[in-house]
Amino acid sequence: MFIQTEKLPDECEMRFLPGREVFPFGPTSLDHKSDLRKFPLASRLLAIDHVIGVILEKDSIVIKKSNGINWLQLKPAVLGAVMDHFVADHPVAVGDTKTVDNKVSDESEFLLLDDSDPVVEELKELIETRIRPAASQGGGDVKLRGYDAGVVYVQFEGQAFQLLSGIENMLKHYVPEVERVADYRDAIPKPGLDTPEGRAIKEILETRINPSVAAHGGHISLIDVVGPRAYIRMEGGCQGCGMANATLKDGVEVEIKKEVPSIQQVLDVTDHAEGTNPYYQSA
Repeated sequence: MFIQTEKLPDECEMRFLPGREVFPFGPTSLDHKSDLRKFPLASRLLAIDHVIGVILEKDSIVIKKSNGINWLQLKPAVLGAVMDHFVADHPVAVGDTKTVDNKVSDESEFLLLDDSDPVVEELKELIETRIRPAASQGGGDVKLRGYDAGVVYVQFEGQAFQLLSGIENMLKHYVPEVERVADYRDAIPKPGLDTPEGRAIKEILETRINPSVAAHGGHISLIDVVGPRAYIRMEGGCQGCGMANATLKDGVEVEIKKEVPSIQQVLDVTDHAEGTNPYYQSA
């Protein structure tokens, strides 16, 4: 197993890339104050002296170290821990029941779908009989993935994300318990979204950037803000689009850095290989 490393703007942080998927629900930031029982890899890494923080990303792990050690001394211990963990086929995260290929299953605590709940039964019927047929007309699809405390978590495919507002209005109309609709990947709480930086970036995306990409059937969501990094996800026509990198570097990143100077990097966590209806086909 070959693990690459990448230096980051903050000299106390380094990214480790094991060449495999790490945590598909990331980024998730953990430290010694976190509940680590469901994150065995992070627990193992935080047990290393001078490691003070771990960020689990889709395909990588960011390690935060204390000032009392340099990377030349610390890297071998981190590399050894990561390699041992994956070679032994231990999970990165565990839910209440099981994990499959290091992905948290739908039955985990992150997504709740109680079939005995009459609200869930109503949501299933509405999505199957009204929403999915409408989404399929545009080459997309919408699947119910979870419901918890008034929030309906759905999976958007293709350009179905454009229907978010209409879906939310319809579900609220027929099911009074519904408060909002969210992408299923946002089920895990992201504390960075409630920071001043997170709120400012969300406003930039919604007022300046998304009105433009909506013309291409796309949408860009802020996933989290962790230190000097903002994580975004491209959806709809932007997922798998051949111009996605240019959109990120020449548009999104420029606008965010201009308005939020503390942000040094804007990282795309989109799985572009899964894009089913990109606006521009990749070469």
